[in-house]
Amino acid sequence: MKKVLIINASVRKERSQSRQLTQLFLDNWRKKNPDDSFTHREVGLDEIPPIDENWIASAFVRPENREEKNQTWVALSDILVKELQENDVYVLGTPMYNWSIPSGLKAYIDQIMRINETWKFRSGKPDGDYVGLLENKKLFILSTRGDTGYGENEKNGHMNFQTTYLKFIFGMMGVTDTTIISLDNEEFGGEIFEKSKQRIYDQINAIP
Repeated sequence: MKKVLIINASVRKERSQSRQLTQLFLDNWRKKNPDDSFTHREVGLDEIPPIDENWIASAFVRPENREEKNQTWVALSDILVKELQENDVYVLGTPMYNWSIPSGLKAYIDQIMRINETWKFRSGKPDGDYVGLLENKKLFILSTRGDTGYGENEKNGHMNFQTTYLKFIFGMMGVTDTTIISLDNEEFGGEIFEKSKQRIYDQINAIP
C-alpha cells in the first residue's frame, strides 16, 4: 500500500485545468490501487504564509535547541515536511503563471526546503555539496500552460521556469524519480486544445 500526496497550486477552482488533471490522476490511481491512501494539500486557494526573518532564524536552529518561540514560527513548516516524509508518491498540479509557478506554490516550497529536514550539506558545512533527505519518493508534475513548445530542446524551452524549476527543487530534496505531464495550448482553446487534452488525459489514464 502506498501513501499519495495530492498538491494543488492553481488559484482557480472550477475553471482550473490543473485541478482537472489531479482529479483525473486521483480517479485513475484509486481505481487501480484501491488500498492506497490519499492526503490533499491546498497551496493555491489556501494561503501558505511566506517565510520571514523569524522563520529563517527558527529553521536554522536544530530541533533539540529550539525554544518555544522558535517552534511556533516553523509549526506549519513541520506539518508540511512531515507530509512529504510520510507519503510515497507526490502529485503536483500547477499552472504556469508568467512562465513560472504560482506564488502560493513558491511559498510552499520555501516552507519545505528545510536544512537537515529535507536537505543538508554533505560535510555539515556550506560547501556546495547538497544531499537530499527525501528518499524513495515518486513525483508526478501535472502542469498546464497557455502556449506550447516548453519542453526540453523545444522553441520555448528556455522560458520554462515552471517544470524545470520544480524538477530541480524536488531533486535537491532527494526526489529524482520524476514524471512530467504537461497540458499545453489552453489559450488557443477549440480543437487544438481539445486534442491536447485528449492526449494528456490518455497519458494519465495509462499510468499503472
